[in-house]
Amino acid sequence: MPDRRLDASALRDWASTAVGDLITHTDEINRLNVFPVADSDTGTNLLFTMRAALSEAESVTGSGGVGELTAALAEGALHGARGNSGVILSQILRGLADVTAAAAADTDGYLADIDAVLLGAALRHAVGLVVSSMGGQLVAGTIVSVLQAVADTVQQWAADGASLAESLTAGGEAAVTALDRTPEQLDALAEAGVVDAGGRGFLVLVDALTATVTGHAPHRHAYEPGPPLIETVTAEPAPPQFEVMYLLAGCDPAALDPLRTRLEQLGDSVAIAASAQRYSVHVHTDDAGAAVEAGLAAGAVSRIQISVLSTGPARVSPGSWSRERAVLAVVDGDGAAELFSQEGACVLRPDAELADPVNGVSARELLRALVDAGAAQVMVLPNGYVAAEELVAGCTAGIGWGIDVVALPTGSMVQGLAALAVHDPARQAVDDGYSMARAAAAARHGSVRTATEQALTWAGSCEPGDGLGIAGDEVLVVAEDVTGAAAGLIDLLLVAGGELVTVLTGAGTDPAVAEALAEHIHRRHPGIEFATYATGHRGDELLIGVE
Repeated sequence: MPDRRLDASALRDWASTAVGDLITHTDEINRLNVFPVADSDTGTNLLFTMRAALSEAESVTGSGGVGELTAALAEGALHGARGNSGVILSQILRGLADVTAAAAADTDGYLADIDAVLLGAALRHAVGLVVSSMGGQLVAGTIVSVLQAVADTVQQWAADGASLAESLTAGGEAAVTALDRTPEQLDALAEAGVVDAGGRGFLVLVDALTATVTGHAPHRHAYEPGPPLIETVTAEPAPPQFEVMYLLAGCDPAALDPLRTRLEQLGDSVAIAASAQRYSVHVHTDDAGAAVEAGLAAGAVSRIQISVLSTGPARVSPGSWSRERAVLAVVDGDGAAELFSQEGACVLRPDAELADPVNGVSARELLRALVDAGAAQVMVLPNGYVAAEELVAGCTAGIGWGIDVVALPTGSMVQGLAALAVHDPARQAVDDGYSMARAAAAARHGSVRTATEQALTWAGSCEPGDGLGIAGDEVLVVAEDVTGAAAGLIDLLLVAGGELVTVLTGAGTDPAVAEALAEHIHRRHPGIEFATYATGHRGDELLIGVE
């Protein structure tokens, strides 16, 4: 397969891949985090910053080429930057945006894709922006060292005529070499026996870009803390108590130097990152109020974040989630995705390449969706598309992220709809979860499919082409066609009573089937409500629920 052009679509895919890969490596990166403060959150901060960048990029609907997309990535990262590493990432993305904007200006405002020469220039510009945001101080052994190594290598290979894929591959190897050297450059890393956490995170981003372009993800060993390379000679002073971040607008550029000076008096790890219209300000300090006041003296302050710096393992700090509660529904089919989204649920879909989506969602995909839901509490509707072991693993991982995950027993999308219908985010989580679980359990359900071979079932023998009505794991109805099997199955499900019959039609199912079932219910079960939706799911022709 030929290498992919790094156009707007590929950049968006890279951002999405980077978010997924950061989720996978967050624990590893956090364990390496000892500089500038051992607060074990570098991986988390990079993830949340990249998620903010991706969210902004996904809102771009125009056809402005890579210039429009890179500008959105940079703006989203600056707006959602978390921690020192997040500020640095925002400047790396700004470097990409600045260089592509300049290149677009030379091509009548439109740039189709990024080649190796342009990427090298963007990385080189990013180095300058990062150093500038840190007050002109280049600390060897940090993410900047890794960034610089990649920039040098990509520029060199591009100058020699290498392709984007070749330059990226070489840049990734240069990142590994630079990362392995970081303990030699920074005593804090040598004392802890680790490589730089930010540099490790940047390697994840480079590898994600390489995978997007080449289709192959580089294999890297896990970086774990090892024995100290040097002995601690002097006791380190106690770190500051708080991390303070805010956005600053309406600021005269002449006020930035006095602001930086004041923040350096109050603490350390000062970073002031710029975009076209505002600045992201970061500092570690014992006097959070004074740090905010310094910003107020320089301009309009917004999005103030004050976090307690801890030295223990951390996932996310309070207030990291954008809402209190969300519902995550695993669904199949375009119609199903639209239906559940309209009802307010976040949607996760099995791989479209799978012939049969049953048990098609992995624990990693589920964890990604839980984090992307952006809620402190998430009700999960697996709807029969997640194997039990993957569901447990994914939900357990989500709990490890600090998310209150509740997996509800929905074995079909019709049960998921029943649960979603009674969801009330205003109720306490335990009450809401119980009500949803009760509604799902009360929805008797089954499915209808077409027989593909001769077989003997509990309902008698079937021939290829017969309709099979199934409840649980058993065939309860055999009929000449799908309509007949569905009608017989509905009759059985209504034996115990019911007020509503819901039928979801799959991909390729004749619309006349739903019409015939509506007529059957009207004739045989007067007073029973009937609802049908063209969900376009794969596998079974029909999913049927009775409430």
